[in-house]
Amino acid sequence: MKTTTVLILIVVGFLTSSLSAQETVYFDSNWNLSTKEKAAYYRPAPKKVDNGYWIVDYYVSGKKQMEGLSKTNKPNKEVYVGAVNYFHENGANFQKVNYVDGKPEGKFYEYYDTGEMKRIGKYEAGLREGSWKVYYKNGKIQEKGKYNKGEKVGIWKTFYKNI
Repeated sequence: MKTTTVLILIVVGFLTSSLSAQETVYFDSNWNLSTKEKAAYYRPAPKKVDNGYWIVDYYVSGKKQMEGLSKTNKPNKEVYVGAVNYFHENGANFQKVNYVDGKPEGKFYEYYDTGEMKRIGKYEAGLREGSWKVYYKNGKIQEKGKYNKGEKVGIWKTFYKNI
């Protein structure tokens, strides 16, 4: 009888601890859940912080892909809040985005893998808004125009690379 009770307690304790401790999850190149063998990215168990979970994703090479705070720790159900930074595999900044309740809000920056500015604009309520500019790697403007509630409006200008 004692042996059965001890065995049941051990099994229940093991199941409880394995359910509460999230293990590493893997994603394919489209950010769908995947196996380790087919993964392009992975996420170790997020760290619990006051307002949610500090999520850090990695390329399979081990280089950091992104980091930010989410209200949830469920893969593909994240609700990011505050600044989230994304990185190219070489470690250079890729994007800097601010989130409010899972939607982009405020200034948006995107960079080439060599560090030059690629795109700059802003979001309001998760939609592109106002002036946006796209740059060539040489720093010259490639395209500029305005968005209204996520839609391009007015005249958009495109520039040759050598001008």
